[in-house]
Amino acid sequence: MSAYSAYTDQELAVLIKQGDKQAFTEIYYRYDKPLYLYAYHKLGNKEEARDIVHDVFAWMLNNGEAMELKTTLSGYLYRSTLNKIFNIFKHKQIVQKYIDEGLHYLDKEDEETDYLIREKDIAAMIAYAIAEMPERMRIIYELKHREYLSSKEIAERLEVSESTVKTQLQRAMKHLKLKLGIMVYLLFLVH
Repeated sequence: MSAYSAYTDQELAVLIKQGDKQAFTEIYYRYDKPLYLYAYHKLGNKEEARDIVHDVFAWMLNNGEAMELKTTLSGYLYRSTLNKIFNIFKHKQIVQKYIDEGLHYLDKEDEETDYLIREKDIAAMIAYAIAEMPERMRIIYELKHREYLSSKEIAERLEVSESTVKTQLQRAMKHLKLKLGIMVYLLFLVH
């Protein structure tokens, strides 16, 4: 166990900004596996997940002094990973469009296109996470959030107790948070 393991993430971030490579090593050991699992969970591809995490840490190693934290270190790392996941989704969508339509792709980047692609990616992730719910949970969730029924109305329609409905809704929200990651989940709640 290194002396750096006793440091908080905040302290390690300060040390990285000062060029301390051992602080980087400690952050790597803390976050490599969780970030990999997060990326793998989103992508379902081990190689892509490993590449993303490698890119996040490579950037941090080479540019740590310039790193600007506006959140926690873990929040920063997960957001960086999620942004790279979005880039992969965006790239796959562009390649698929090129293949489907036979269009000559023009290298044009604008904020509105990027926003729309990310919004579509997030919507697809949410739809997939909802579809993965156990059947009863999904039905209750959809009655609540698509048909806007109250817990009491759902209980009456499905002939279950209202507490069962509330429990299933709580589990559904936990499921979404787990499947989507905290950043996408928060965006989902806002919309």
